[in-house]
Amino acid sequence: MSANVGRTSLAYSRTWHHVDMGHDQRAFGRIATQIAITLMGKHKPIYDPSTDCGDYVVATGCAYLKTTGDKRNLKKYYSHSTRPGSLKEISMDRMIAKYGGAEVLRRAVSGMLPKNRLRSVRLERLKAFDGFGHPYKKNLVKFLDPSHPGHASKSKTPVTDAIKNLSQPETATPATL
Repeated sequence: MSANVGRTSLAYSRTWHHVDMGHDQRAFGRIATQIAITLMGKHKPIYDPSTDCGDYVVATGCAYLKTTGDKRNLKKYYSHSTRPGSLKEISMDRMIAKYGGAEVLRRAVSGMLPKNRLRSVRLERLKAFDGFGHPYKKNLVKFLDPSHPGHASKSKTPVTDAIKNLSQPETATPATL
């Protein structure tokens, strides 16, 4: 059997996903892990850690991040220029005020991606915006927000799907001779 079964250009095609951070009820870290998985391509059956098969993600409403606890004040971001005494720290609240919520999301997702040569390429496919407007509306195909009306909810068991299909009445078609 060939090792290339299913590895067609269609399987490697990249789709665009939309995440509405302002209306999603999940916590910030939960959304960031879902974005990291989508950027890596782990949701696809052809996933391979050494290949770049992930999708694009457009995150809007990053200014309205939902955090749990007192993370906005307690979470610190550090930067150092390798010079003695140049360690700088900034809280999440000040980071959102200074750079916006999109930068906070980029840093969170960046920390969740593998530290290899594909990290920067994968992170470039994350398009994060503080507001709700973005220039990628024509590219969007899927929504990562389960409460979004465009998101189709499928059951996880084929038995449930089969029972639903049996309970629906079929339309009678006249027999043609």
